[in-house]
Amino acid sequence: MSNYLGEELKKILLAGIGAAALTAEKTKELIDELVKKGELTWEQGKVLNEELKRNIKTTIKENCTVRTIDPELLSPEQLDELKRKLAAMEEKEQQEKEQQEKEQQAQENLKEQGDGAAE
Repeated sequence: MSNYLGEELKKILLAGIGAAALTAEKTKELIDELVKKGELTWEQGKVLNEELKRNIKTTIKENCTVRTIDPELLSPEQLDELKRKLAAMEEKEQQEKEQQEKEQQAQENLKEQGDGAAE
């Protein structure tokens, strides 16, 4: 039981780190697109990207606290509630991932349609 809970907490921590990394990646893609369209110079985009990375790191440091809980000290009700919360978070994460994959596929389809029309 203790090992299971530790693994679940590890998953939550990694999900948070993954979300931050995904945000940074999407931000870079947006900046690259703005540079490509000529709305930003390459140098402005580079500076903006670095600033956003710093802001994300600062926000994570200020808002994320990792605490360990000894499951032996929890009542059965508290442990059940924690398990429900973990399951809900995992489901939400999976839904967000699926939505992002759908959006990415839709963007790729639009790009392919645009490339086909240009030919």
